[in-house]
Amino acid sequence: MAEDENPFTRVPIEITVSVGRARPMVRELLALDNDAVLVLDKRVEDPVELYVGDRLIARGELQELDGENAGQLAVRLTEVADLSNGL
Repeated sequence: MAEDENPFTRVPIEITVSVGRARPMVRELLALDNDAVLVLDKRVEDPVELYVGDRLIARGELQELDGENAGQLAVRLTEVADLSNGL
């Protein structure tokens, strides 16, 4: 069966974009309120990571779209994992 004939190629999947991690103490987490700032381990210009489940599939750069989708976030891929053996 050719890949474009495989019905699974038309199934949508969810991709999670990870921009960073934080490791607050439980007491700090419990003290969070509206307008609190949680510092992440990454900078704005650092690459983000894209995951399907817990599998890293790509890295990229956050971008803000212009035009019809102005203000919407997107990711420009800079590194893509070899997915030839599947997810």
